[in-house]
Formats: sequence, C-alpha cells, structure tokens
Amino acid sequence: MWIEKDNRLVGIFEFNDFGEAFAFMTRVALVSEKLNHHPEWTNVYNKVEIRLCTHDAGNVVTAKDRTLASMIESIYQR
Repeated sequence: MWIEKDNRLVGIFEFNDFGEAFAFMTRVALVSEKLNHHPEWTNVYNKVEIRLCTHDAGNVVTAKDRTLASMIESIYQR
C-alpha cells in the first residue's frame, strides 16, 4: 500500500464515503500526536492521501515514518 517516492512514504486510502474517511483521519491524528510525528495529507471526499517524511532529519524517510505507516495500516484494516 505504501510506496516510497521523492523521499516520502506515500499511501492512498479509499473509503465508502466522507464520514469514513474523516473518522480514519481522526484516528490517525490521535496516533500521530502520541508519536509527535505528523503526516502531510489531503482528503477529497472518500480518499485520503498521506505523505510521510521526517523533517528534522532532512526531509527523508526514517524509522519514525515506517513506524507511523505501520500504525496507519493497522487503523485502516479495522
């Protein structure tokens, strides 16, 4: 589900409707806050695109990004 592109992990998540997409984003936001590692993301109706990189490491993909990506996968699978 994740691809590495332009020094970012990129994931696109699709849902039945906006409500499901927004609920997913809320759950991701709570996990991100706990990790103090926040995604770049966009939402259009039922699709959420997430881009992860570690800004304080020079805008590259690090273990922090892979950890958050794994947690996001777990949220999406529910």
